[in-house]
Amino acid sequence: MRGPSGWWRRKNTPAKVETYTRWSFHFFAVLEGATAGLAILGQVSGWLAATLLVLVGGHTVLCGVTASRALDWTRGHRPQPVRLLWLLSAVTAGVAVAAVGIAEHGPEGEHVDSATGAVYGLVLTFGAGFISLGVRNRRRVFAIVGGFAGGSAVVAFPMGLPGTTALFSAFMVLFGAGVLAFSAVFSLWLLDAVYELDAARETRARLAVAEERLRFGRDLHDVVGRDLAVIALKSELAVQLARRGRAEAVEQMIEVQRIAQESQREVRAVVRGYREVDLAVELAGAQGVLTAAGIRSEVTGGEVSEFPAEVQSALGWVVREATTNVLRHGDAERCVVVVRVVEGLVEELVAEGEPAEGRVAQGPPGEGRATTGRRVVLTVENDRARASDGSGGSGLTGLRERLAAVDGSLEAGFTEAGGFRVVAEVPLTTTMGVKITSVASDTAVMGEVTR
Repeated sequence: MRGPSGWWRRKNTPAKVETYTRWSFHFFAVLEGATAGLAILGQVSGWLAATLLVLVGGHTVLCGVTASRALDWTRGHRPQPVRLLWLLSAVTAGVAVAAVGIAEHGPEGEHVDSATGAVYGLVLTFGAGFISLGVRNRRRVFAIVGGFAGGSAVVAFPMGLPGTTALFSAFMVLFGAGVLAFSAVFSLWLLDAVYELDAARETRARLAVAEERLRFGRDLHDVVGRDLAVIALKSELAVQLARRGRAEAVEQMIEVQRIAQESQREVRAVVRGYREVDLAVELAGAQGVLTAAGIRSEVTGGEVSEFPAEVQSALGWVVREATTNVLRHGDAERCVVVVRVVEGLVEELVAEGEPAEGRVAQGPPGEGRATTGRRVVLTVENDRARASDGSGGSGLTGLRERLAAVDGSLEAGFTEAGGFRVVAEVPLTTTMGVKITSVASDTAVMGEVTR
């Protein structure tokens, strides 16, 4: 899927949260410049407005760069931007002092005081908030906010500002910087938590696979280990008896052959039990796993226990693989699993010894078969899929091979709404012998009947 919407949907949840966090703080930087710019242009003009705009613009750009580098450091992509944080602190203090100096020693007028006061408060507030992105210790965050608020009062008094005005500006800086710092700390905590949850989900999936492998290994060890030990012991005994020319060696080798054949049957039984899957159990398990992952799931199906064992096994693997793809390769909020039986009729004509499958054509009468086209159709569809869902990996290839063994088919691809749909179809055929007569030339001819 192309376009901005497709680019956003291809991202997983942690990447979306990270992108949202970056855009939020870049928006805060732009908000600082826009607010200060409106205050400046609405109050003063000429060289004074240009000077203040340059100061605020430089501070805004530096805040945006600091936010980007701080988030990279949080994700482990860069070292902590210590020098950049100190630079932002120095620039913030310099712009604030410059604004107070212009108010005291620049042109006279209330408009000048209003413009410089807005610049003074904004750069201190946003500077403290953006610097908080680059530290993790909460005490340091409190120290940064308190230091900027106290510094605003310390700078204001020597410049000759009234005490009430200095205290009010310090309070406003403390409040505004505190809100931004809290937003920064909370956003970083939330971003880390989302990535940790995503890693935990990946780890849980890997542990489930590892646990299944261990179970299968234990079953094989229990079945084969003892038999192999007995075979080795009896083979050694047969060698010793054969060297001595005793007839009992033949009996021991016959026993070895019997044990080997029995072990082979047991191994096949273990593998068969591992490969065969109960469809009802897989449907219930899929709903439970999806619900636990926070995905709204709807599972609809009839009496799947009536299906043949090989059909249940093939469709059960489809449910398992499709559910795994929903969890690992998408960011779904809703997933629907539907099992239904489709009725139909397929006729096959055998005329003059040549089969014409699926077609009733003109010609002499011949023997044929009518097959009831009952088919089981399993559909697994989820929303908000990423491009990797349709990469055609080994999972879908393995499912197609399993379904081909029972004359089934598999279709997988993206939907128009940006989701992903997997449709598996397996026939439930019942054949009966019939006599198919010829069709006159002026009679409508039945076309091909496809599965």
